[in-house]
Amino acid sequence: TGTISSLQRQLEIQESQLRRTKSEKEMLQKKLIERENQLQAMSTKFCSLREQKHEELMVTIEKENCSLRQVVTEQESKLAEQNKLISELQGTVSQLQAEVLTSRCHIHKQQRAQEAIQRQAETLQHRELQTRVALECITSRFERYRSKIIQATFSTAGSKPPQAEVTDEEVLEAMQKIINERMEFHQMLKQKGVK
Repeated sequence: TGTISSLQRQLEIQESQLRRTKSEKEMLQKKLIERENQLQAMSTKFCSLREQKHEELMVTIEKENCSLRQVVTEQESKLAEQNKLISELQGTVSQLQAEVLTSRCHIHKQQRAQEAIQRQAETLQHRELQTRVALECITSRFERYRSKIIQATFSTAGSKPPQAEVTDEEVLEAMQKIINERMEFHQMLKQKGVK
């Protein structure tokens, strides 16, 4: 947006300079026409006075004509320079307009990409929320299952109820002890012939 604003300011400056240059061109053209009219008037005057054979006046008129021709040449040179400057300014204006268009297109693409990223972020947040809910559900079920295992393990005959929180290793050791005792009892019954 800052780039577009800067380009638009440059565009406005160039367009203002272009208008000013065109105005100067029109003024130079008017001056050129005036000078040409003066030159024509002087030529007419020179023709009418030539018949009267006023040598001194003819020399003066010739000087004026020479001066006017020089002014016309200078005005034409300035007009050519102004035309060249107008052409350059028009090229600059066209380039700035193209840059503004390119910048707007780039910003539009960035906005579309940002919207796509925003949608992806919202989808990920939704999935994260679902995952957290599922994790809490699984954690709750696991804690209930663990609690039941601990209760079943330490409620058997001969087991001491835990006085503090039991670790997973302690639960496994207690379960292994119960399993070993059952296996020994089963083996003893088999040896005595009891089915």
